[in-house]
Amino acid sequence: MKRVGRLVWKELIELRQDPRLFGIVILAPLIQLVMLGYAATTDIRNVPLVIADADRTSASRDLIERFNRSPSFTVIDVVSAVNDVDAYIERGTAWMALAIPSGYGNALARGGSETLQIIADGSDANSTNIGLGYAMNLIAQLAPVSARSSGIEPRVRIWFNPQLESRHFMIPGILALLLLVVTTNLSSMAIVREKELGTLEQLNVTPLQRWELIVGKLLPYGAIGVVDVFLVVAVAVWWFQIPLRGSFVLLLGMTIVYLITTLGLGLFVSTISSTQQQAMMTSMFFFLMPMMYLSGFIFPIENMPAAIQPLTYLIPLRYYLTILRSVFLKGVGLETLWPQALALSAWGIGILTLAILRSAKRLA
Repeated sequence: MKRVGRLVWKELIELRQDPRLFGIVILAPLIQLVMLGYAATTDIRNVPLVIADADRTSASRDLIERFNRSPSFTVIDVVSAVNDVDAYIERGTAWMALAIPSGYGNALARGGSETLQIIADGSDANSTNIGLGYAMNLIAQLAPVSARSSGIEPRVRIWFNPQLESRHFMIPGILALLLLVVTTNLSSMAIVREKELGTLEQLNVTPLQRWELIVGKLLPYGAIGVVDVFLVVAVAVWWFQIPLRGSFVLLLGMTIVYLITTLGLGLFVSTISSTQQQAMMTSMFFFLMPMMYLSGFIFPIENMPAAIQPLTYLIPLRYYLTILRSVFLKGVGLETLWPQALALSAWGIGILTLAILRSAKRLA
């Protein structure tokens, strides 16, 4: 173990001698978390809305005021005819338009129903779908008034994220993604750097055993990953006010298992690469980007084609995302998350074993 300790100290000295690399592995995750924490959100605010009010009654004015009070919309104009909204949508002045027909107020007074028309600019499909959902929720608040005669009063309760803040969903995912990028890239270049500098041959003739070389190379980057976890979780909880309802000990334990996976993946990349540039490009394009797309971080797995969904079970990031979001938002424990924990552990042990076996052939 003394030889491993000296090798670990050697790696730390190399990191300290390169201030830029030290800044990348410590400061860059914090900066990226803060930037992405504000930028990576599906929430939209102040959607420009034009309203065509052909009714001009107190009921229609009440509906307009509902949209005015909502932080999701900004009523930029109220016109009298539906045809008048076309120019607003075409010029991009308004993203959406609401048409209130004549007789809307009388229909509500009689306890009947009336049809409201929503017109939306579909050039930005994601924002449009979210805006339509906000508009439907506002309009649905009128449902109890018209549904009292039937005795139906819908009541909606939202668990774990009552305000529907997408930031609560995205930031744990950003934590997982940052750990994947930092530790995989660092570990993939660790051994390749020795090849380029010509020092790998010197290490091979030392009394270091193969497992000691591997552990000594990966342990410093695993420690850096753990430090990043503490820093990033602190920013997420205290800066962004993301609730940590579950056990931090469980979160840290599952993160260590995840780091074994990412470090093993980086080691495997180093065995199939000859230069640091090749290692970085290989890890980015053949592993990191597919994991990001297929893990559910960006696109819901349920929305993927049926032929693609089975491939997501090969992505370790999928399991860690589920663990992170469940611990943060739901506060569940290992009794619920054991399938994901087992799959992540199997993936980590498998890739690390494969990488060690292959490195033994390549580096001997």
